[in-house]
Amino acid sequence: MLTATLEQIQASPKKRTIYVCVILLLLLAILGFKTFRFFEGGLWYGGQTADFSAFHIVAQRIWLGDLDLTYQFAAFTKMQMAAAGGTTGVMPWTYPPQFDLLLSPFAFLPGWTAYFLFTAVTLVAYLMTLRAIAGNNFALVLVVFFPAIAITISIGQNGLLTGALIGLICINAERRPVLSGAALGIMVIKPHLAVAAGIYMLLTRRWPAVLSAAIVVVASSLVCTLAFGPPIWMAWLGSIREAASYLEDGRYQLFRMISAYAALFNAGLPPAGAFWGQMAMATSALVAVALAIVRGPSPRFALGVVAVASVMISPYAYDYDLPVVGIGLALLLPDLVTLASPRERSAIYALLLLANAYGLLQSARLSAESVGASGLDRYVTPAVGGFALMAVLAMLLWILLREVRPAGVRLRGEPA
Repeated sequence: MLTATLEQIQASPKKRTIYVCVILLLLLAILGFKTFRFFEGGLWYGGQTADFSAFHIVAQRIWLGDLDLTYQFAAFTKMQMAAAGGTTGVMPWTYPPQFDLLLSPFAFLPGWTAYFLFTAVTLVAYLMTLRAIAGNNFALVLVVFFPAIAITISIGQNGLLTGALIGLICINAERRPVLSGAALGIMVIKPHLAVAAGIYMLLTRRWPAVLSAAIVVVASSLVCTLAFGPPIWMAWLGSIREAASYLEDGRYQLFRMISAYAALFNAGLPPAGAFWGQMAMATSALVAVALAIVRGPSPRFALGVVAVASVMISPYAYDYDLPVVGIGLALLLPDLVTLASPRERSAIYALLLLANAYGLLQSARLSAESVGASGLDRYVTPAVGGFALMAVLAMLLWILLREVRPAGVRLRGEPA
């Protein structure tokens, strides 16, 4: 049984250490290999596109004074094709100006150096945060989420950064609410992943956290307005509207997405049906957060549900966002061992492994098939990750609905 296999990892300190060391060495090997490839052939080697290449272009356009053009999909496509020296995959730009500001220093570094620095720092931050939360379960969580961490490293995405921020929100929610709120405010770089945490702060009336988050958002918005000019906000909103049409047309790599929308759309539902399916999943995720606060066994468990729910709100969620769910599993595990049967835990582990590994395996398959990699296969390959997370959410809701011990009276009295 998968439960026995995974939970035996924690049987002894020596076994845990071996697993952790092996996984960390593999992650470092991936980082070193990709850094060497980018040093040798640039961020666009072999016609392949690393997401960090788009980050680097945006950083450069800031100093060239035409950042607003990156929010126009046609103009940004031309920038990426010019950098690649020909036809290549493209990445639309919809990040808030705060993320642009964070990337701006990387313009002064070669692409490979910028990639290494960004990825190494965010990897260390994520692993340290996950270790602080997971404790003896660190090795188990690393095994389950190794594929998502690996793909995040390989493309230079920001999932490790957002995972670390969500982790900081959860670690500090009880005893250091101002710091927790500051981390929540920094999540403005990817606001759709912060909705569940924001709802949690409001429902539990953690006003210092809410206030500090609001201060960070407002202050950073003022800085961005001064740095980039007021029109940058209209450019950003325009890119979001354009991204919505891209999503409706199925022009993203939906098989790598982990949202209900992607799963249902690729299963054959029309855009309207997939949208309502996404709305149902988002509503269910927020209901799970509320139930975890009222009926969950501990604030830690409630925060775990918050982290898991974070990737279920928006239709735009990728496999590289799954490190956030790793934080959630680390928070859930101590209570999950007593609340869920071995069979139920086995199902949760299997579903999370499927969501983690599916996009990576399909990407490898499509890359190996030179015709399918650039053709129809990218648009008809099922988006299994979304179905897997829907099943995980259903299991968490079932566990919460049968759990009768209220946690609300402990919101102020117990540490997370």
